[in-house]
Amino acid sequence: MSSGNNTYGDIHRYEPARESTAAAIAIVLLTVVEVLFIGLFTYGLLSGWGFSEFGNMFLGGVLAVIFIDLAFIMLLYRKEFLPDVMIVKKRRRKWEDLYIREEDVDGTTLGGDAVESLKRAIYPYYKR
Repeated sequence: MSSGNNTYGDIHRYEPARESTAAAIAIVLLTVVEVLFIGLFTYGLLSGWGFSEFGNMFLGGVLAVIFIDLAFIMLLYRKEFLPDVMIVKKRRRKWEDLYIREEDVDGTTLGGDAVESLKRAIYPYYKR
């Protein structure tokens, strides 16, 4: 679905999301599992499991499972419910982001006019 008009900001390719029912059910089930693990982590934190050696490791494992589950929820949502859109952007040369003018590509010398600027700072009426 590419368009012949290539001005900046135009949509070059647009593929709609699949929005499958199986992905929606999987997201709901993963969200329920997420809430259960958050409840388990909160209960363990409030009941003092973190003070024992193995309880601390268990709480760390539960926290890791919480973030992995959240990552799978976000992965399914991005893949199944967000459209694939490619926007036409301006191609830039490597040096354009670093320097303002083309003649500044080689850079400037460090402290080149330091003595002159120091003289002007000390003697405000100093003339070249």
